[in-house]
Amino acid sequence: MSKIRIALIEDHDLTRVGIRTALSQKEEIEVVGEATNAVEGLKMLRMLQPDIAIVDIGLPDKDGIELTRELKSTPNGEDLSTKVLILTLRDNKEAVLAAFAAGADSYCMKDIKFDNLLEAVRVTYNGNAWIDPAIARIVLQQAQQNPRSPETTLADNKNLSQNPDFLDNQEITDPYTLTERELEVLQLIVEGCSNALIAERLYITVGTVKTHVRNILNKLCADDRTQAAVRALRSGLVG
Repeated sequence: MSKIRIALIEDHDLTRVGIRTALSQKEEIEVVGEATNAVEGLKMLRMLQPDIAIVDIGLPDKDGIELTRELKSTPNGEDLSTKVLILTLRDNKEAVLAAFAAGADSYCMKDIKFDNLLEAVRVTYNGNAWIDPAIARIVLQQAQQNPRSPETTLADNKNLSQNPDFLDNQEITDPYTLTERELEVLQLIVEGCSNALIAERLYITVGTVKTHVRNILNKLCADDRTQAAVRALRSGLVG
């Protein structure tokens, strides 16, 4: 089994070392490089071509959004498949939309728990967008306000194009199709909880959680947890 190759671009030493140490404890992950600014980071990414770049939005020379834009521009016809996971303390609408418009694949708050960061890495590696619940609300709010504006609803963003439920009008999901327990599980999914954490909070086994998650995805016609969370928020199933 091939490892998930990750590069870190973060100027705060303690944060960078903490993320590296935590990720390195997982056998499936290999941290292949680190940088403390955007210029060095971009050179590193183009040289190493990791699977995922975890990028701080607030770098000292230029922000992570600009770095993402430059990385995704693929100069000289170069085909870089590196996915970008933005890590930030900023949850304002402008930063969120700018990051996705630049080509970011996933967006996490810096105070994310490690289990959730690990899940974000796995989801991003598998080609899906992982969006912090607070961020999902912002994207949904913007999509609802401007349902046909590609500049503000990210309709042109290739990384979210596989998740049309962010943008397309949908029928409101009937809450009565989900059981009370499934709604509880769905609420925790929206909050970014892993299966293990959901099991702990609801005093059930991880296997039972997986069954509930599978049922929820089927009932919401969602391909993954992110889509389920977005549809739940959009339809008002959870708050």
